[in-house]
Amino acid sequence: MSGNDGLAERFERERPRLRAMAYRMLGSGAEADDVVQDAWLRLIRADPGEVNNLAAWLTTVVGRICLDLLRSRASRREEPLDGGVEPRAAADPEGEAVLADSVGSALLVILDTLAPVERLAFVLHDMFAVSFEEIAPIAGRSPAATRQLASRARRRVAAGDTGPGAALADADPSRRRKIVDAFFAAARQGEFATLLALLDPDVVLRADDAAARLGGSGAVRGQEAVARFLSGRARGAVPALIDGTVGAVGRAGERIVVVLELVIIGGRIAAIEVTGDPERLAELDVTPLGE
Repeated sequence: MSGNDGLAERFERERPRLRAMAYRMLGSGAEADDVVQDAWLRLIRADPGEVNNLAAWLTTVVGRICLDLLRSRASRREEPLDGGVEPRAAADPEGEAVLADSVGSALLVILDTLAPVERLAFVLHDMFAVSFEEIAPIAGRSPAATRQLASRARRRVAAGDTGPGAALADADPSRRRKIVDAFFAAARQGEFATLLALLDPDVVLRADDAAARLGGSGAVRGQEAVARFLSGRARGAVPALIDGTVGAVGRAGERIVVVLELVIIGGRIAAIEVTGDPERLAELDVTPLGE
């Protein structure tokens, strides 16, 4: 592959798309440039037989590098945040400004509140029209699970009119942990008024078939309905990191039987996704947290 004189030219034709893709996933022009350079180095070392479709191959490589960086960033953010998102220097201020204008600074802030795999699925599918079948191997999920990730991210982005300040606060792991802990404590103790205060008026609780069979419900909509449904429940819920974002799990002994993922917007819970399907659970990166 390295002996192909036209390879560099073909790569350069892909570079603007790859950099734009990496920028939207990482929010940093300098990091995006590093990712694209890394992709080039991997390409020239690759076996020619591995690269049947150059554009698709590069999309996969850039997606995986970005996902690793986002997960590393999410892990570092488990330390309490004092000043929100730390600004990153731009290698090319003029180019960075053009990219920022094309994306929108508010959208970048909202994207920064998404879990790494949510951001990957949303950016690749909604911004670059990559199919869920192509995204799934990058995310390590099934196409159906990847579609759900993008859908959840889309709802959060659509509800992001609460403003950059609120979005930054919602991304703070320590703040999210406090909201999650308060929510499940109120659910266990049946504190209806507290549940109402923590739930968005248009909150939606969705459970897959496996979770519903364990005593849940397919879908519950609205602040009061969700508060009534959860009041006195969730006694076994344990806080956990789910794909890098604070949520909760329910256990049977040592086995995790359900995962609860919470979408928090403007300091309130806007959506609750309850998953009990064993195949879907196996795809999630779950780390229980100390109570």
